[in-house]
Order: sequence, then structure tokens, then C-alpha cells
Amino acid sequence: MIIHKAIVTVLGMGYAPLAPGTFGTLAGVIAMSALLLLDIPVSTPVLLVAIAVLAAIGIFSTDMIIPAWGDDPSRVVIDELVGYLIALLWIPINWKTIVIAFVLFRFFDILKPLGVRWIDNNVKGGLGVMMDDVLAGIYACIALHAIIYLAPNVGA
Repeated sequence: MIIHKAIVTVLGMGYAPLAPGTFGTLAGVIAMSALLLLDIPVSTPVLLVAIAVLAAIGIFSTDMIIPAWGDDPSRVVIDELVGYLIALLWIPINWKTIVIAFVLFRFFDILKPLGVRWIDNNVKGGLGVMMDDVLAGIYACIALHAIIYLAPNVGA
């Protein structure tokens, strides 16, 4: 059970007393910033594999935690990490895009537009916990692509 708690809370980020989802998203910001600082390139295939693996493990571990913590507990933040990483797909990784992706993902995750709220309310279990953030990440990704198209210096 301890390993599932570590996974779903992203090594404890989900235990933050205020805004645990924001702290879960910050785990992604920290990871992407570390890669940028270390000059480690992040290719789309690597990011896609990371997203798929984290999502699968997150869904499984969330399903293991739900009996003890209840359906969609706020401490589960692996879904925010996955959603944030989706927001960065096919995007040049730089300080601007890391921050803008964070803001956009949190905006869509909190607002829950166009299907995100429906998934949140109607799809249960680990899959439901994960999928509303996946969709919020897709919206954030689309918005970030639009921003880069309209202001190319953001992606430079």
C-alpha cells in the first residue's frame, strides 16, 4: 500500500495542506525545469512513453487506494502530473512554455470545460480520476500551441 500512496501522491506532493493539485502539477514543473537546467532534451516519443507509463501506473495505484481513501481523493495528484505533461506535447521546452503550460493546465483543470466536468462526474475509479486531467491537459496543449502560433517568440 505504501508504494501506491507514494505513486498517487507523487512522492508526497498530494499531502500539501492547500491546493494539492497545484503541488502535483508543480512536480511536473520541477521535473521539466531540472531537465532544462541539465540540458537534457525531451523528445516527443520519450514524453509520450512517460505519459503512458505514468497514466497506467497512476490508474492502477489509484484503483488500489480508492477503497481506503474514497473516490477521487484530493491527495491523488498523479493525474495532475500526467495532465501537465500532456500540455507540453509537441512544444519546444523552455522556461516560458514550462510556466505557461502550468498556468493553462491549472486553468483547464479547475474550470473543467467541455467534457472535463462530465468525465469528473461520470467516470469512476482510477480511470475517471486520470481522464478528466488528461482532457484538461489536451485543452492546455491546444491553447499553448495557439499561443506559440500567435506569438512565436514564446516557443523560441
